[in-house]
This record gives sequence, structure tokens and C-alpha cells, in this order.
Amino acid sequence: MSLVSHARPIGETANLLLAETYVAPSRFRAENRDRFAPFRPGAAISATILTKNSAALLREVLTSLAWCDEVVIFDTGSTDTTLSIAASFGNVSLHRLTGPFPGFGRAHQRAVALARHDWILSIDSDEIVSPELRAEIARTVLDSATVYVIPFRNYFNGRHITTCGWSPDRHERLFNRTTTNFCASEVHERVQTELLSVVHLRHPIEHYSYRSLDDFLRKMSSYGHLFAQQNVGRKTSSPAKAVARSVWAFFKSYVLERGIFQGTEGLVISAYKAQTVFWKYLMLHEANARRPT
Repeated sequence: MSLVSHARPIGETANLLLAETYVAPSRFRAENRDRFAPFRPGAAISATILTKNSAALLREVLTSLAWCDEVVIFDTGSTDTTLSIAASFGNVSLHRLTGPFPGFGRAHQRAVALARHDWILSIDSDEIVSPELRAEIARTVLDSATVYVIPFRNYFNGRHITTCGWSPDRHERLFNRTTTNFCASEVHERVQTELLSVVHLRHPIEHYSYRSLDDFLRKMSSYGHLFAQQNVGRKTSSPAKAVARSVWAFFKSYVLERGIFQGTEGLVISAYKAQTVFWKYLMLHEANARRPT
């Protein structure tokens, strides 16, 4: 029997894992059950994660979510050990995307639809919930008309980055799906907060988004293509615009946002930002040129 089910589009019944396909809780979770018990919140929470070849940090990510009633993993095409790692955690349910990637916003919406509980904690596969944040969520009386914003500590090369626009950094990640959800954007997706209260939590998620230059290059290409898909026919672009925006992005990150004071990491991050802007606007220019008139 397959370890995973096939996720269906929103509006259809989610094909959840059958009970007999769940694996036993991992040894870590079993040995640390008492440690995590004090952190359980009053409301049942489903954590949701999008994965694709996320094995590098997934075990640590899922360990930090051992207190959640459920962790929904919506995999979009892993070929590494992501699925086997996820299956070793007893509170994880696994689902696989069928068909083309719908963009990050809609992929998050599908993951939310697969959850058993209405309270959703959205986590990326390179983000670790700190023990302090677990305890803070447990102490918080959650209100369904409120979206909870969580601070992030961002790392590159093992170093906490406090410049380049990476700090302060906060994102809407804890919400009730009966009142809101992610927007449908291809990239830069976020939880919608219109007509809702917003509460800022104090304790962070530890974010290890880029571990090497290869990570920068892979994400640069992915985000560039998605940006072009999202904006084709809506925004204009040109090679000159791509160059101008790229130069501005580097100056803003390296000088105005003080990347110059973060050594090699500050230079690399600023150059990455500039290159990302350059290629996404060049890809948009190409997509507009190929668009049927």
C-alpha cells in the first residue's frame, strides 16, 4: 500500500491517509512525549507544510511540531527521502500533488483544505518552531477573528542575518480557516487579514532558507518563473527595466539596509536579491513578448 494519498483540488473531498497506513511514532517523539505535553494549546491545531526535496532539515522541522495534533504535508514532487522522513512521525499525514504546480498560494490553500482542524499553523519546510513560541501559543486564547503574526530569525551560512531587509521579519502564520486563508498568488503568498484583527506574537520561528549558493540559484529560477506567470499581461517589462531594478535592489540591500556590515553573507544576499530581480523582470519581458496578441 502506498504511503501517500493523492491530494484533490479544493472543493473535492480530501483523500486522507487511511488509519492503517500510519506508521508508529518516531523514537524521538515517543521518548520526549512528556517534554512536549506542557506546550499543547487549548485549541486543536493542524500544522501545514509544503515540501519538495526537503529532506535536509525536515526531521528538525517536524520534531519542533511534535506538539501539534496533526501535521499535514502536501508534497509537490520530492525525489529524495522527504516522504520517508515524514512517515516516521506519528502525527504526520502525507499527501501528494497530482498535476502541475498551481503556484504557492493555491498550494497552501490545498494543504489547508486537507487539515482535520480549523486552526492552521503554516510552516515552511526550512522553518523550526522555537520552544518559546510553542509555549506562547499554548498560553494564548485563540480568537477565530484574529490572525497571529510570528517573528522570524533568518539564517544564512549558519549566521543570524540582521541586515539586508531580513530583520525585522514577520509573517501571518496562525489563523482559523473558517474566517480566512492564503491568497491565490503564485509567489509572495500571504494569509489575508482584511476585516480581521492582527496580533503579533513575541517568540520566533527559526528560518534556515538558504544553506548554500545552490539554494540561491534554485530559488532564483523558481521564483522568476512564477513571477512571470503571475504578472504576464498585467505588468510591462524590458531589459532596461530589469537592469535598473536590479541595480536598485542591490543598492537598497547592501547600502540602505546595511548589508555592507554583514560581511560575506551581506554581499551574497544583496547580489542574490539583485540577480533575482534582474531575471524575474527579464522572464516577464520574454513572457509578454510570447503572449498572443
